[in-house]
Amino acid sequence: MSTSLRLAKVTPENIDAALDLRVHPHQERNVSPVVRSLAEAYAFGETAWPRLIFDGDELVGFLMAFVDIPWNEKKDPTDRRSGLWRLNITATGQGKGYGRFAVEALRDELRQRGATRMYVTWEPGEDGPGEFYRKLGFRTTGELSGGQTVGVLDI
Repeated sequence: MSTSLRLAKVTPENIDAALDLRVHPHQERNVSPVVRSLAEAYAFGETAWPRLIFDGDELVGFLMAFVDIPWNEKKDPTDRRSGLWRLNITATGQGKGYGRFAVEALRDELRQRGATRMYVTWEPGEDGPGEFYRKLGFRTTGELSGGQTVGVLDI
């Protein structure tokens, strides 16, 4: 993995590259495109935290976090969660450690904000990212969110 990996805000200078970012075709059913994520980030305001993943000057991915959102207000109004909402790694960037870097960078960001757990959801199935998240230490909670598996990592 490169030592020049960094997260960056989406800006007028890099938005076109962000919108052009594509995951491997077999992963398209597992993650929404960046354009949808950015629209959701706009709609959700401060609870969304979108960032681009760069290796030097090369855009290699996108992540979006959710920060301190109410999880199930009817069941438990105090249950607020933060975690990984989206992770898109370019088709050519797969298997190079970019996803791991993104998850670890977000973990560090959330820890600095006072979070003690980091959540993620994923599409279940053989070609889904569940194994990737389990290798990073996430464990399933037994919950589903919109049909997706919910995982948690103590941070």
